[in-house]
Amino acid sequence: MPQWLEAGIWGLAGGGALVVGALVAWFLRVPRDVVAVVMAFGAGVLTAAAAFELMDEAEQTGGLLPTSLGFAAGATGYVLANLVLARHGARHRKRSSDQPAESEQAGSGTAIAVGALLDGVPESVVLGVSLIGGGGVGVAMLAAVVVSNVPEGLSSVAGMKQAGRSARYVFGVWGGIAVASGVSAALGNVLLDGAPPGLVAVITAVAAGAILAMIADTMIPEAYERARLYTGLCTTAGFLTAFVVERLG
Repeated sequence: MPQWLEAGIWGLAGGGALVVGALVAWFLRVPRDVVAVVMAFGAGVLTAAAAFELMDEAEQTGGLLPTSLGFAAGATGYVLANLVLARHGARHRKRSSDQPAESEQAGSGTAIAVGALLDGVPESVVLGVSLIGGGGVGVAMLAAVVVSNVPEGLSSVAGMKQAGRSARYVFGVWGGIAVASGVSAALGNVLLDGAPPGLVAVITAVAAGAILAMIADTMIPEAYERARLYTGLCTTAGFLTAFVVERLG
């Protein structure tokens, strides 16, 4: 199997976790407290993956300064894009409540879709990059993406349903994001195969910065809204789980 195709499949699998969460939320009533706990756990898993799978490897291959600059650029770029989307109705795209209906804010549906794409692309790119050189996919990173995407799909779709979004819109968004995740992973693999290690390191750090900013801006607030005092414990449990998986992998 061509490496780019394998990368695309793994990216699709990671993005597909969003669809799984969406299906569960659409057909079943999942308690918001449960979603919040899993969201907090997923945030911890994703944080650990960003630190040990992405930043550590980027620093070792590209050096501290390029890695730091890439990380800062990724975080800054994500926050600026998120601010623009928030003004158009995508501020609460991962929340199970408070999402605006299209009648309340025109264009909010498009903003939510673009925001979901913004959240998913960095994760997918690094999955594709992890295969470069003949190594297998980064297990810890893949697990982090899946574990974090399921509650994201659960929470977001609960909010979309409450706001009156149609099934066509909801599954069109998440199905499209899953496909885009696969394409992003394949492109990351193709475009960066043979690239200088320093460039790969910087791009990996950019993705890590965007991922960490996404966790702080969208996942933790939703988790804390419901889990409250349990948020810290669930997040650290997720971090420790991913750390152990990475060390044993």
